[in-house]
Amino acid sequence: MKIIISPAKKMNEDIDLIKYRQLPVFLGETKKILNVMKQMSYKELKDAWKCSDALAKLNYERIKNMNLNNNLIPAIFSYEGIQYQYMAPNVFLDKEFEYIEKHLRILSGFYGILKPFDGVLPYRLEMQAKLKQKDIDSIYDFWNNKIANEFLEENCIINLASKEYSKCIKKYIDKKVRIVDVVFGEIIDLKVKEKGTLAKMARGEMVRFMAENDIKEVEKIKEFNRLNFTYNDKLSTKNKYVFIKGGEDVKRKD
Repeated sequence: MKIIISPAKKMNEDIDLIKYRQLPVFLGETKKILNVMKQMSYKELKDAWKCSDALAKLNYERIKNMNLNNNLIPAIFSYEGIQYQYMAPNVFLDKEFEYIEKHLRILSGFYGILKPFDGVLPYRLEMQAKLKQKDIDSIYDFWNNKIANEFLEENCIINLASKEYSKCIKKYIDKKVRIVDVVFGEIIDLKVKEKGTLAKMARGEMVRFMAENDIKEVEKIKEFNRLNFTYNDKLSTKNKYVFIKGGEDVKRKD
């Protein structure tokens, strides 16, 4: 069983943390992406990143000076988004670190797929980005089925990633591999509505819940009840587990 999550745009550059254990499995592919990006102009990269001038300048300098083997940080400590704040790996015990190293995988436009203790550097490259270069146009197309092939031996994938990232798995995964989408929502106008920030918070809490309880069977995640979310059997299916904030309450707009 594996758990997949998305990365975060904001990344930590502090290398005085726990040391990384190994290099990412697709480091060779990452080098190809980096080599293409190093040849791109500032404007081309800014267009691909779709970000502010301040962020573009920061990441342009990162790309130009990047050495993929130096000053590496464990992936689980490098991301600073809401999901990672609520996961709170900095307070994990050793047994919880071992759990996520075995079961958790981070999907990445730059690195492809990461184990929590893979050594990484701060970068900016979303999975839906387009470099529009001769050697690499679409990042989706570049990765193709490579990431999905890393899951061929799994019997189940718990999907806590955004659609942008889970797409690179679902399009290619073998039908024998069961994917369980996890939805964290509220009932509004008799429909399940997900709110971005709350969903990210709950995904992080879910990873921590699984690590703390050494969850090895997907059905056990139905017991998750943090942030006032509870599993809703009526709204769920075999391959989609729905958690509703506030339980069965129905909220209507005025």
